[in-house]
Amino acid sequence: MENFNVKKIIPYVLAILAFAVISLIYFSPALEGKKLKQGDIDRFKGMSKEITDHNKRTGENTLWTNSMFSGMPAYFISVQFDGNLFKKVNKVLQLGLPHPANQVFVYFLGFFILLLVMRVKPWIAAIGALAFAFSSYFFIIIEAGHNSKAAAVAYMAPVVAGVILTYRGKYIAGALLTAFFLALEISANHLQITYYLFMIILVYGIFELVETIRNKSYMHFVKATGVLFIAALLAVGTHATSLLISSDHTQYTTRGKSELTYNEDNKTSGLDRDYITQWSYGVGETWTLLIPDFMGGASYGKVGENSNMYELLIDYRVPKNDAKAITGQLPLYWGTQPFTSGPVYVGAIIFFLFIFGLFVVRGKLKWWLLTIAILSVMLAWGKNFMWFTNLFLDFFPGYNKFRAVTMILVIAEFAIPLLGILALSKIFEKDRDNKAILKGLKYSLFILVGLLLLLMALPGMLFDFSSAGDARYLASMGYPQEMHAEVLDALVADRVRILRLDAFRSLIFIVLGAGLIWLYLKSKLKAAYVIAGIALLVLIDMWAVNKRYLNDDNFVRSREAEFPFKPTEADKQILQDRELGFRVLNLTVTPFSDASTSYFHHSIGGYHGAKLKRYQELIDFQIDPEMNRLLNTLRTQADPQKIQNNMKGLPVLNMLNAKYYIVMTQSGPVPVTNPYALGPAWFVSDYEIVENADEEIIAVGDIDPANTLVVDKRFSNALAGKAFVGDSAAYIRLANYAANHMTYESHAVAEQLAVFSEVYYPNGWNAFIDGEPAEYFRANWILRAMVIPAGNHTIEFKFQPAIYNTGEAISLASSILLLLLVLVYAVIEIRKAI
Repeated sequence: MENFNVKKIIPYVLAILAFAVISLIYFSPALEGKKLKQGDIDRFKGMSKEITDHNKRTGENTLWTNSMFSGMPAYFISVQFDGNLFKKVNKVLQLGLPHPANQVFVYFLGFFILLLVMRVKPWIAAIGALAFAFSSYFFIIIEAGHNSKAAAVAYMAPVVAGVILTYRGKYIAGALLTAFFLALEISANHLQITYYLFMIILVYGIFELVETIRNKSYMHFVKATGVLFIAALLAVGTHATSLLISSDHTQYTTRGKSELTYNEDNKTSGLDRDYITQWSYGVGETWTLLIPDFMGGASYGKVGENSNMYELLIDYRVPKNDAKAITGQLPLYWGTQPFTSGPVYVGAIIFFLFIFGLFVVRGKLKWWLLTIAILSVMLAWGKNFMWFTNLFLDFFPGYNKFRAVTMILVIAEFAIPLLGILALSKIFEKDRDNKAILKGLKYSLFILVGLLLLLMALPGMLFDFSSAGDARYLASMGYPQEMHAEVLDALVADRVRILRLDAFRSLIFIVLGAGLIWLYLKSKLKAAYVIAGIALLVLIDMWAVNKRYLNDDNFVRSREAEFPFKPTEADKQILQDRELGFRVLNLTVTPFSDASTSYFHHSIGGYHGAKLKRYQELIDFQIDPEMNRLLNTLRTQADPQKIQNNMKGLPVLNMLNAKYYIVMTQSGPVPVTNPYALGPAWFVSDYEIVENADEEIIAVGDIDPANTLVVDKRFSNALAGKAFVGDSAAYIRLANYAANHMTYESHAVAEQLAVFSEVYYPNGWNAFIDGEPAEYFRANWILRAMVIPAGNHTIEFKFQPAIYNTGEAISLASSILLLLLVLVYAVIEIRKAI
């Protein structure tokens, strides 16, 4: 204990305290008991309501839900993985801070650890942690409710720290650090971010290999790579349940390969190309890394009374209050994304330091960080740089399983502040080359100041500031035709003004930051003042930008966040129906991007990024056209009886047991009963065998599902030699319902062919007749069918995927082993220190 110097740990403790304090101040409403209103969390509560209710009611963890898309596994919605103890470790690292301060604190902590491993002094490392944590996109995803993504982002940096430490020759410490934080990374359960992390590590590994070949240090490389492989296996084991499920389940989701042969050019072995690249960063939009609102900011924003649009509206004698309302929600974004909540901004000073780092940082670290930054930017361009995107979609394993390529900019948000802080650290080295550093400072300043002045002086010559959505905006607002040209001109002028203001803003921060560094290099200012000054400038810069997109207005009373959906009168009426197994199609919302209906009912629609592939294809080929026919009937027909008669011509919706359609009327949403919904199960006498998926998806819309079944020839053995005779006295009914266990009762004097209005899923559902295992098969593209013997029978479907229990056992064992290894190593190192 005599050798232990308390003073040495003070900077680290103070930095961590500062991280907590900054996070709490930014999210001060959380200290008042308010909750952040997050759109995706609201949708999550809609998606998971049946699962949560089932778990509370029964005490068991259901792995299936029927609340959306007519039924799907609950794997990627709300499943408890109790075997993974690192979920609890994550809570410990968050220090019990209220959400979302806890999340930002972990942003800070992870990057701080990385910079310390890279031998950056704690106060400079704290600046880097601040810059990384306050990157605008990381706050925007919190506002949106992408909590798992935020958690995965937070643990990227310490995983990389472990890898670097291992290749530095600290095999045990590096491997344990890698395993520990990789376990946390994987437990965040956002595979797309984890995939990008492995891209970062892969490129780093390539640079390490090149250095190994140069130095002929092959044994070291093999040892380091080997222990990292073991560390990765141990980390993966802690989350075995989810990963095994994901490996098994993904092939059946929209991320799996389609059996259909249409539109082959757009297909990959995963998601379709247009879906993957729907959110692509514009090439010019990349300037937001330096200038936050270069593209106008979020899709809609406020310009105020000093704007061109406000002046135009006043000139046209629009009342001031109306003019203020209109200019408070203008389509300021003029990029190519369908919509956006805000830009990816890394900070003006940090971007400047990144450019500065290209001049003053030497060795593989610079080239590694520059490579991954450029790679992420080019891949984020997506459809705007399609030949390059196609290379990765077609030849880079797993890349085509993920959508929204803009997300890959998290790599740039990792690389830019890291190289920038390494450059800043160079300034304070005792043996620095002052001349070289001043030269790099000058070049960096001239480059960025010149570019910013050019953008401020000649924006109209470089960009047109128009958007594909401008015409839609004009139409939606109902401006008179004679105003259209002037409105567009005013809108463009306001966009130009926003760019100029933010370019000037970035210019000021860069000049101030460079000035502080110059004063230090000229011995006119002490290091402590420069470090404090740069930290303050970074904080002011990033704080102000983030407050544009996530601020106190995003917080609501706790109860409002806890219960995000209120039932309409239509919902209340439907909830009075105690019949089991029916579904609802809500036509007052966008059905297939909606979770509110799932909060109250079993929905034909829903909201999920990885719905079942076959269901998505059924939507595309059959449900969407039927829904449009129904909407057209509702628009053109007032007679309720005729509306109901037309519902007979909606075979797919009828077989999905859509008993209620919620439609909008002048008095609000009302439920319309569908008399042709076929119920939870029924008998048919005829069946049609088809050759392939292409035939089946078409045939299912052409049959009368009340009498006829469509069966893929792969399941024809179940019907070989069988003929079925209609029996007017026969019946089959749903007697008992739970999300993962359905019980039916049947009666017939002869063998019958039963159809169940439940989604077919090949792995996990077991069928039983009178307690004995029974065979069932897929029919009508998406449903289940079964041959039922004559007589009275009890038929059960139970969702019992064996993979879950296997994964939980592996996960628990791996978690305990890894935590014990880390604990033992920590005790040994602490004893050495004291």
